[in-house]
Amino acid sequence: MRKKQRMIFAAAAALTIAGLASTSAQADPTGAPTYRDLVGVGSDTTQTVMNGLADAITVNGVKVLGSYDARGTAQITTKDPATKPNCTINRPENSGGGLTALKNDVAANAGCVQFSRSSSNAAAANPDVKYIPFAVDALTYAIRSDSTVPKKLTTAQLTSIYTCANTTFKPLAPQFGSGTRAFFVKSVLPAGTVDSATLFGAGGTYPCVNDKDAAGEGIQEHVGTYLTDPKQLLPYSIAVYNSQVYGNAPAAQGKAILGTVDNIQPTNLNTSSVFKRDVYNVVPVAKLGTEPYNTIFNGSGSAICQRSDVITRYGFGVAPNCGQPVQ
Repeated sequence: MRKKQRMIFAAAAALTIAGLASTSAQADPTGAPTYRDLVGVGSDTTQTVMNGLADAITVNGVKVLGSYDARGTAQITTKDPATKPNCTINRPENSGGGLTALKNDVAANAGCVQFSRSSSNAAAANPDVKYIPFAVDALTYAIRSDSTVPKKLTTAQLTSIYTCANTTFKPLAPQFGSGTRAFFVKSVLPAGTVDSATLFGAGGTYPCVNDKDAAGEGIQEHVGTYLTDPKQLLPYSIAVYNSQVYGNAPAAQGKAILGTVDNIQPTNLNTSSVFKRDVYNVVPVAKLGTEPYNTIFNGSGSAICQRSDVITRYGFGVAPNCGQPVQ
């Protein structure tokens, strides 16, 4: 029975992945209107699925969501300069950067950013915003196709590698501020480990882990081309990887392939993945009950939660608690 269920599950995953190939990748808001009512920035992990939702969801036939990628031009202009001349801002490049941009915008009453994307939950430390889950992702690790790192590892083995107990390999990690990094730290490193800018690298708690590229810049999430050495490994979103491979997100995987953790295959519909996580849209508490926030984000009947077809097309699962703000 279990074998049959696994076969059905794998077939379903293959169908979903195949569906990805039919949707072209996009970045930043496309089509009319150029400037949207609800502007979102932040997480690399959810940028493409939110781009897809922004393209699919309309109010009275008009697109209202504008999702700006974590990578691209150094700056973005989120509102019409003719009416809001101060909405050209530095592009936030991860979950932490998106949250900071949102909170700064609220504090300044600027009206340039209305929500942020996040691949980790920091609700407890930020009571002025609400984290609203909408999809489910899972992490694994990526290696080069010619890697000497085993294609199958246990959680315990990953812990050994990322705590520098095993120095055979060369672990990489995304830059500080990344939601993927925060979630991976919580999942793999010893309980109670606090993520910080000095956790990894020379002089850090775990100096064998590198979170910077050859130029000294922070490693971005889900970019396989950072893997330049057969001994390297890097945390990677399963959904994003499949979107990259099948053309639903810009190809950034390079020679990367996904590893298997605790004998669970890295398929995007495998809900038993070890490192499964909810992903979120973050909105100001004061806006949660107002239009159009309440109809777009809030509740199982929200516009986002009603588009499970788009969410699964991008390799994610629909969160069972979709639209229910984290308390």
